[in-house]
Amino acid sequence: MEQRTPFYDIHNALGAKMVPFAGFEMPVSYTSITDEHLAVRKTAGLFDVSHMGQFIVKGKEALDLVQKVTSNNAAKLNPGEAQYSCFPNANGGVIDDLIVYRLFNDQCAEGEQAFMLVVNASNIEKDWNWINAANNYDTRLIDISKQTSLLALQGPKASEVLQHLTDTDLGSIPFYHFTKGSVADCDNVLISATGYTGAGGFELYFDSSHSQKIWSAIMKQGESYGLKAAGLGARDTLRLEKGYCLYGHELGDDISPIEAGLGWIVKTKKGSDFFSKAIFQQQRTEGVKKKLIGFKMFERRIPRQGYTILNMDDKVIGEVTSGTMSPSLEEPIGMGYIEATKLSIDKIKIGIRKKSYEAQIVKLPFV
Repeated sequence: MEQRTPFYDIHNALGAKMVPFAGFEMPVSYTSITDEHLAVRKTAGLFDVSHMGQFIVKGKEALDLVQKVTSNNAAKLNPGEAQYSCFPNANGGVIDDLIVYRLFNDQCAEGEQAFMLVVNASNIEKDWNWINAANNYDTRLIDISKQTSLLALQGPKASEVLQHLTDTDLGSIPFYHFTKGSVADCDNVLISATGYTGAGGFELYFDSSHSQKIWSAIMKQGESYGLKAAGLGARDTLRLEKGYCLYGHELGDDISPIEAGLGWIVKTKKGSDFFSKAIFQQQRTEGVKKKLIGFKMFERRIPRQGYTILNMDDKVIGEVTSGTMSPSLEEPIGMGYIEATKLSIDKIKIGIRKKSYEAQIVKLPFV
């Protein structure tokens, strides 16, 4: 049986189209994907992403464990800062991508550090088992996923909407920073200047007992701004327009973060050892066999995951990982991997059913 977030009844009341996703019943859209997508780009949208997982890593050697299992350098984080990272496996691939939060010292005993790791819903169990297997440190792991709700208020008007509901000065929270505050008279809300849309805004983590109150307050406050409830469909098209990787598409157990264009989160020079560090060092020296590209179709044909990428001589050189009709550009866009030796070309073909259609390789992001 699929799990449900605390907002399930709200989604149904709004007439959302519900679909199974990562073991949850989730809203794919309320009105239409395009309508919700454009609301986020132009005004604001509110996403229920409570299906995501949250792990607390706390103890005297919490940093050591985080450094061992993640590719980025968590030692650079001060309390109140976050960073995008990934869990490398032992073979140069990616177990998951995640956000690492360095929590405030008031949440720690003396001499301890605390982090929160936010992981993808489809990988919660896998990630949890991987981290626990690596935990040979003086550190406790706590899975708070089930009692934690997560809302993403995204878009250029997100800050204005949220500011009416909190005394926290949202303008003082830089990108990828966070603080604790009250929202809609609910205390202990983690207010994070992060998101997966490229449209700006905040993600709010809070105890699930506050779920309906906070959702209702944000939606009511946002009415005059054009705020819309947004589903997973718009979340996907928004991230694709920005060239953001999605696990299971651009990232996976057999895909290196360097191949995915995420070399900036692979800190092979950090003093701590971490899984696949030597492999990534070798890839930096010798190069990789495939690389992620973005492309636009010349015709109104939508590329889908698994479609072949061909050169202009119809030789297969790669595979599509994501594709959609871009609501912002009103043209089909996609991402995929091609042989690294073919990166100098500027045009490709996409195999769709029994035909192939030309596309232009473009620099990411699309918008």
